[in-house]
Amino acid sequence: MQSSSISRQTKLSLLKVFIENKKLRSGKSIHAQLIKAPTFDLIQTNHLINLYSKCGHPGVARKVFDTMPERNVVSGSALMAGYLHNGMPSQALHLIKEMSFEENFEHMNEYVFATALASCSEMRALEQGLQCHAYVLKSGLVFHSHVRNALLHMYFESLHMEDALRVYETVPGFDVFALNSMINGFVGSGRLNDAVDLVSGMGKEVELWDHVTYVAVLGLCAASKDLRLGWQIHDQILRRGIQFSVFVGSGIVDMYGKCGDIESARRAFVELSVKNVVSWTAVMAAFAQNGLFEEALKLFLEMGIDGVQPNEFTYAVLLNSCAGLSALKIGDALNAHAEKSGYKAHLVVGNALINMYSKSGSIEDARNAFGGMHQRDIISWNSIITGCSHHGLGREALEAFHDMLTEGEVPTYVTFVGVLLACGNLGLVDDGLYYLTNFMRDLGIQPGVEHYTCMVRLLCRAGQLDKAENFMTYTCTEWDIIAWRTLLSACQVHKYYNLGKRVAEHILQLYP
Repeated sequence: MQSSSISRQTKLSLLKVFIENKKLRSGKSIHAQLIKAPTFDLIQTNHLINLYSKCGHPGVARKVFDTMPERNVVSGSALMAGYLHNGMPSQALHLIKEMSFEENFEHMNEYVFATALASCSEMRALEQGLQCHAYVLKSGLVFHSHVRNALLHMYFESLHMEDALRVYETVPGFDVFALNSMINGFVGSGRLNDAVDLVSGMGKEVELWDHVTYVAVLGLCAASKDLRLGWQIHDQILRRGIQFSVFVGSGIVDMYGKCGDIESARRAFVELSVKNVVSWTAVMAAFAQNGLFEEALKLFLEMGIDGVQPNEFTYAVLLNSCAGLSALKIGDALNAHAEKSGYKAHLVVGNALINMYSKSGSIEDARNAFGGMHQRDIISWNSIITGCSHHGLGREALEAFHDMLTEGEVPTYVTFVGVLLACGNLGLVDDGLYYLTNFMRDLGIQPGVEHYTCMVRLLCRAGQLDKAENFMTYTCTEWDIIAWRTLLSACQVHKYYNLGKRVAEHILQLYP
């Protein structure tokens, strides 16, 4: 049969196959035939837009779209989805504005707005998301489950949790996908009590939970360290006879590990019928999180015997275990192993390397690891700042802090522990007080006992012991033994014997 005699239906069937299998070259052959065809075929051309979009050529899809003598909402929806999935969400939102002025697009459907809302999520474009929300409310499209789920995700990404909750509560009908979004959204934003309340109220719908729900709820138990709820969920999984996916099984291991029940984590891992890198990494992390660093490293050897290759998260767990043991030689070997396997460039591995080298006494290697990172996050900056501070490199720590600010990274609670330690190393009393009383306040960070203890150490190191005593007397916090011992030690060094006697007596009262 000659290609020119292929029927219209056959061309459509072929295009669907080519789209599904991302066979661009074969799809182009159909495109060539359509160009020569005497009449325009809207449905086939819509499939071409889908083909080029799915094959990573949204620019070509746009050219096809622009040359169409007539278009419909399917044409626009396919091109919008192409823009979104090829990392061009702003183009998708621009297209929906264009479409709103065309007569053929007067009644845009749920797929258009699900894509538009997903694009708003990618860009955290709340204002445009609110406009889409208003339209889908007015048109009734909000009752489509994928539109509602896209709305939820948009509000979660924009950190507008109350708006997400209103959408969830006001649009009727149970939807497990919406439930999963709500749980993950609450956990991701730190609203663990709200997530627990949501799960507790889902008793009637529990039969409709899927694997994603169980993974999300297990993640909630892990984040909140709610072992009792974790037992209930594990028991529910067993009673329902749910086929264990490796992700559910790994979630159970992770939950027990983060709740401090290492024996249950071990048993849950052993009982898994299929073990992959996710489950192996979960059990290693469970041991490492509970201070059993040697056991975590031994599991790496067992994983190799089992023929499972590590990923970036495995290396991060192992390197942090080395940090816990100050095992520099093993950490060096893992560094080389990660580089050889291509995982060293991952952010999580780079952060773990900084931590491992800092805690293993090699701050220069930590600084080299930091300098060689292609991308950094707040964990990277915090690790190098605190690492330098703990090694007495106060000047370098403060330089890193100012570089971090220049990069536009926002300091956190942990950042200022490192900064105040650096000020202590350098005896910068005024700077330390400024960071504690002004900078942190402006950022809305409430100082904790770690910051106050750093300030006591700074005042003591500067010989201002009376100020240190006054600071501890009038600062409203629950001081720990470290702060009192710091002041007592300074009294011995600076021969403040009367003060030292008072501090010693106070320590004996607190810690008899």
